[in-house]
Amino acid sequence: MAAHRSRVRVRFAELDPYNHVNHAIYVSYFEVGRVEALLDAGIDLAKLAEQGMQLVVVDLAVRYRAPAVANDLLVVETGLADIRGASTTWRQRVLREIDNTVLVTAEVRAGVTDTSGRPRRIPPAITETLAQLLIEPGT
Repeated sequence: MAAHRSRVRVRFAELDPYNHVNHAIYVSYFEVGRVEALLDAGIDLAKLAEQGMQLVVVDLAVRYRAPAVANDLLVVETGLADIRGASTTWRQRVLREIDNTVLVTAEVRAGVTDTSGRPRRIPPAITETLAQLLIEPGT
């Protein structure tokens, strides 16, 4: 599925009282995946902000399938499903590395704005760079 893969190890502080990764932590894992994918594609969010642009999450749908536990090595798979004029749609999933069990999936829509939050079209050069993260429809 993924155009990009990032590794994450579950830390004790991320566990809930049931010794599973707390549901909110997966949102952080997904952010790690997107930031790492962007960096590997050549897009630094800090430099983008210096140019007056930012990517902001505007919609997030998460589906929990199975828990991760302390010390699990996880893989965050990240790919772009769609690039539009002023937004991107990302598909992501977290897998347990040892057995490739899909634990959590997400679809994230990120809007491009200026630093005051007004929508802004994605410049062609950035669209071209983002294209390397596109995945096949339906994956």
